[in-house]
Amino acid sequence: MARAIEKCFEELGKAGKKAFIPFIVAGDPHLEGTIRLVPELERAGSSIVELGIPFSDPVADGPVIQRAGARALSRGYRLADYLSAIREIRKVSCVPIILFSYFNPLLQYGLDNMARDAKQAGADGILVTDLIPEESDEYRSSLERHGLDTIFLAAPTSSRERIQRIAQSSRGFVYVVSRAGVTGTQDALSGTILPTITSVREFTDLPIAVGFGISRPDHVKAVWRIADGAVVGSAIVEQIEKAASSDGFARKIGVYCRWLTGGANA
Repeated sequence: MARAIEKCFEELGKAGKKAFIPFIVAGDPHLEGTIRLVPELERAGSSIVELGIPFSDPVADGPVIQRAGARALSRGYRLADYLSAIREIRKVSCVPIILFSYFNPLLQYGLDNMARDAKQAGADGILVTDLIPEESDEYRSSLERHGLDTIFLAAPTSSRERIQRIAQSSRGFVYVVSRAGVTGTQDALSGTILPTITSVREFTDLPIAVGFGISRPDHVKAVWRIADGAVVGSAIVEQIEKAASSDGFARKIGVYCRWLTGGANA
């Protein structure tokens, strides 16, 4: 039986569409906002939602996402609170949800406990930013045991051997990082994207999504021409920061996402 992420890409392929995957930081501006925002993202045409787990010592996040994580951390939220938020989201939304986290919060929670509780809450997969496939056996076993997909990052700097290991360790899709460095918006997409995608496709038939630096409609369309999905993070998180104190902030973010995709998936 196909898992939710696999089924999502299969249905998009049959319809001749590509995935739009927004990244938001859980608990920013607050958990109630996250619970309202994810269903709005689904209504706006999001295929999958990445839910970032705030961490005190981020190494791959640019300033926009760092500020969002700091706002959530200042409220004292813990991993269990984010899982509770997913349970609330699941009452009204069936969009696949991926937890996007650093390894330490998951390890502190307990890998098998985390996989069990994340699955029971309604998560569909987990991406760990700072975990390499060579050191992921216990983590992948826990997720597989509880029916969660393991998504790994392939970067332009990854060797051919590393890309093969990433492809073999991934389930659901492979996340291709568009450039070296931290997250954040940029004016032009890197020329390293296509060579990295080509290398990944040598080793797997899994869908490929591209993220880091995608911030405009033309970026999304360019990625859709060469990959199966486009991930937008910092640009959306920045809009949340601007709209957080306004009435109907979730609706405004939905409008922004429709602008990013040209309404193609809505």
